[in-house]
Amino acid sequence: MLKIWYYGGTEYMGDAPAYFDNVYEDEWIEDEFVKEMIADVDQSTVVSAHVIESPILGAITPKELSGGVKVLILMLKDDSFVYNMSNCGNNCAKWILKIAEKKDLTVYLQHILRFEGEFEIEIMNSGKIVHNPKEYVEALLVVEGLLDEG
Repeated sequence: MLKIWYYGGTEYMGDAPAYFDNVYEDEWIEDEFVKEMIADVDQSTVVSAHVIESPILGAITPKELSGGVKVLILMLKDDSFVYNMSNCGNNCAKWILKIAEKKDLTVYLQHILRFEGEFEIEIMNSGKIVHNPKEYVEALLVVEGLLDEG
């Protein structure tokens, strides 16, 4: 299940993309699920653990991947921290849900990310479990109200 701390309540990794550059492992990049994320989010093809073909940048290393993909890979492969989903754009939302289907995933968020369809997300600040975009946005707005009052 995906668990989101919205604007507070937990400590989180502040600069996950830079952290990724120093800790990623070759086998992470060679994972088929990771290859799918890279293809979808960055429109790039993993050639090997050290070479990724980008349609815009040409041949790049994993260090040149987008911040969003780096955070997704960390969410999947490294449980050392709560990661800030605010590094991710809306194109990462479906992948965050897919990762949360594989394992319990607790993240931090500073903006409303666009999740689509049916899902199960717990908003940790309030304990509310939401199942669709409408419930999700309403729950975050309630938390914002709680934060304003606090």
